[in-house]
Amino acid sequence: MDIVEFFQLSNGKWFSQRSNLATKASPGGRSDLYIEALSATDPVVIQLCEQNNVDPSQALCGVRIRWDGSMELEQKKYSGSTVMVPISSSSQTNEGTLLRASGSTEVAVTSRYMMGTDDALTLITESESLYAEERVWFASPNLRLRTRILRQPNGVNIASFCSEIRMGVTKPAEN
Repeated sequence: MDIVEFFQLSNGKWFSQRSNLATKASPGGRSDLYIEALSATDPVVIQLCEQNNVDPSQALCGVRIRWDGSMELEQKKYSGSTVMVPISSSSQTNEGTLLRASGSTEVAVTSRYMMGTDDALTLITESESLYAEERVWFASPNLRLRTRILRQPNGVNIASFCSEIRMGVTKPAEN
């Protein structure tokens, strides 16, 4: 499986439950995820490429993710969105750069992605203040699992595990 297929298989509405494994100071939560695979020619994909000075013809596809959720121990709701666009680093589409823009902010984040031989997607984001590694895979067509490790220079580490159950399916984006 390549990243385009992975995003297409992720299309739909998902119920996500997160458990944080490192500390009680960071409670788990629940959310509804809305994942929409985008074609490489979608205006949102082209715009994100142009904002990052990347030739839009290098985009393999895109994905828009929206979430609405709540945290345990809090009555506070949260929501947000992100768009991600994979740019292959070679003729193979199993690894490369992932452009990401969240919500209404103009700040884009660049990560590395790798599709493993086990069909798991690994995303690595590094900066001076944070190292994040996320791994997402399908246990079945309607069950995704996700792990995330955050490491900060001050020694604080947070690990989380999510199970995501598909609640509905939308038609994959046309290529």
